[in-house]
Amino acid sequence: MILNIAIILVAQLVGEVLARLLALPIPGPVIGMALLLVSFLASKPLAERILPTSQGILAHLSLLFVPAGVGVISHVEVLGTSGLALIAALVASTLIALVAGALTFVALARLTGSTEGAE
Repeated sequence: MILNIAIILVAQLVGEVLARLLALPIPGPVIGMALLLVSFLASKPLAERILPTSQGILAHLSLLFVPAGVGVISHVEVLGTSGLALIAALVASTLIALVAGALTFVALARLTGSTEGAE
């Protein structure tokens, strides 16, 4: 299990290094995740090896939100001064993401000629 976690973290590290060296606008962990996906597609035994560890991490994903909650509480004064602007930004970005997702779905449905669910 330790080796599996090390493999995941090394993929993230490689992604971070590539993002910084090449000045890419994509976050390093996203690049690392893509590299890990390519590795899984290239090596089925690697994917099978990492699967139990990744399922364990996902089962306890809620623990990763604890630091974010602590961060919010420790900066509660910012919420008091900029709370309305933050709420507006959250609502607007959520709506924009939903609209973009729906438009992408419709565009892809038209491209593929699928009429199922596109009405």
